[in-house]
Amino acid sequence: MTTPTRVRPKVMTITDAAAKRVGDIMSRKPDVVALKLGVSKGGCAGMEYTMDWATEIGNLDEVVEEKGVKLLIDPMAIMYLLGTEMDYQEEKLTSGFVFNNPNQQSACGCGESVELVPAAPERLAEIKG
Repeated sequence: MTTPTRVRPKVMTITDAAAKRVGDIMSRKPDVVALKLGVSKGGCAGMEYTMDWATEIGNLDEVVEEKGVKLLIDPMAIMYLLGTEMDYQEEKLTSGFVFNNPNQQSACGCGESVELVPAAPERLAEIKG
């Protein structure tokens, strides 16, 4: 008898607009395998989202493949990014990636940093499975 495999929920999701933008940029970067996302301490609200182009997948990176793009989640950021939706928005004077994060408590006035709290333990258990 085989044990049924349990599908783990994704740490993050990505909208069609964000997937298109990431895919467009990656198509011009032949050495890039994914967009790596994380968080770091900084800014007036306490934390900042980080995004870097990755040329390889780290052993501990969480891999999210959706809508034709690959995201890598820094293992130290999973507890802060769990349940986040990444979007891309274009307005008259600005454009950029936006994170709709249920773990975000507040943001600074300039929009450069956020206050994040770790996801609830039961939500983390879903990922670790």
